[in-house]
Amino acid sequence: MIAYHQARRTIRPCHRICLLLWPLLALLCCPAIALAGVIVEAGVELRSLDATSLRNIYILRQTRWPDGQPIVVFVLPDNHPVHERFAKDTLGIYPYRLRQIWDRLSYSGMAGAPIEVRNETEMRTRVRSTPGAIGYTSKDMAHEGIKTLKLD
Repeated sequence: MIAYHQARRTIRPCHRICLLLWPLLALLCCPAIALAGVIVEAGVELRSLDATSLRNIYILRQTRWPDGQPIVVFVLPDNHPVHERFAKDTLGIYPYRLRQIWDRLSYSGMAGAPIEVRNETEMRTRVRSTPGAIGYTSKDMAHEGIKTLKLD
């Protein structure tokens, strides 16, 4: 019992602070974890989108923009860190559950699965060149032909 208390006293207050703050520092230092936003093709007439509409788009319940234009959904691979962060934090759903929804709708013929791209560069390229396209990215960079939507 004495050894336990002595060992516990050897942890200095500055070390305790470091142990508490390292997860926060890891989040701030890792660029793949920070999500910049939802991007759409420049022809999409929206400037903002609420969380419910965004979720409905990505679970394939909403397939058209308000002006009637079809929505083309682009996603990163299931195991991509940006996809995982987008699914969990922005959509509020686990990536594996999102995949189950897409597979079920695709196999039943109710909807086509989103188009998977290899990386964020391809995401920006495909969104820019596809009318009605939507995607997401981790880097907030201005690109011609792409708009970043404000999430309400």
